[in-house]
Amino acid sequence: MSSGPQHIALIGGTGFVGTHLIEWLVRRQRQVRVLTRRRERCKALATLPGVSLHEGGAESLDALLAGQDAAVYLVGILHGSRQDFERAHVGLLQDVIAACQRQGVRRLVLVGALGAAVDAASDYQQTKAKGEAALMASGLDWTIVRPSVIFGRGDSFLNLFADLLAVAPCLPLAGAGTRFQPVWVEDVAHVLADCLDRADTHGQRYELAGPETFTLAELVRYVGQLTGHPRLVFGLPEGLAMAQAALMERLPKPPMSRDNVRSLRHDNVSAQGFPSATFGFAPAALTSIAPGWLAGNTPRARYDSFRRLARR
Repeated sequence: MSSGPQHIALIGGTGFVGTHLIEWLVRRQRQVRVLTRRRERCKALATLPGVSLHEGGAESLDALLAGQDAAVYLVGILHGSRQDFERAHVGLLQDVIAACQRQGVRRLVLVGALGAAVDAASDYQQTKAKGEAALMASGLDWTIVRPSVIFGRGDSFLNLFADLLAVAPCLPLAGAGTRFQPVWVEDVAHVLADCLDRADTHGQRYELAGPETFTLAELVRYVGQLTGHPRLVFGLPEGLAMAQAALMERLPKPPMSRDNVRSLRHDNVSAQGFPSATFGFAPAALTSIAPGWLAGNTPRARYDSFRRLARR
């Protein structure tokens, strides 16, 4: 067992990255306390050794953090109003910072976002930057990781396109030429687990980007090839893309929003590159990982995936 923090609280730990981080922490024999609003939806996590669920919201942060050595903030949303983004990326984080200060929890690790900036085009990017600034001004022992778009089995990125390509005869894309460096969820979780154990990561920001660069159109075409659904993929002018997104926002779970379209005005790539020298490993390539699940993305496999995501 490492000499790092033994008791770790996760806020946003029931999501895609959080569940992978939990697995890393369990392997390192940590005691993990996970905040959730609905225990029933994630009760399987509590069967893992050392993992406990703490039901509640912002009002129960002090109880969550009492007796903990460190915390990780993984909350992030992709759709919503400006108020929704402010609450998820700034307001709740500020509540966590204040609770950490009251409970004597010095260590707080934040999952930010590559491309976050106060003058960015989208509410998502702007509020992510505001959250990072709040943490850096907190006086806590902070670390920020800023991933590019994250992929992996069960993601809401490549799998979204796989589902769309299965039913659509063609796919018009907003931001078709925007470049990305997708990073594997396991590599993100690995870095987060290492950051918790290493004091030399205090006060540092790390950009987590994969080794391959794709335009959005290239990624979608690649998904189509893997899943056996090659389709015509073409770019939309921003005006048409905004109109398309406005219609999609009316859906219960919109695949695209106008704020997403604004995010696509700029490439999501890293000038620094993945911090391999710091963490001692190189990130996995998307083309070496994605075929492992997308190539078997049959209707039945997608149905099973939906069941897992719904925790049925």
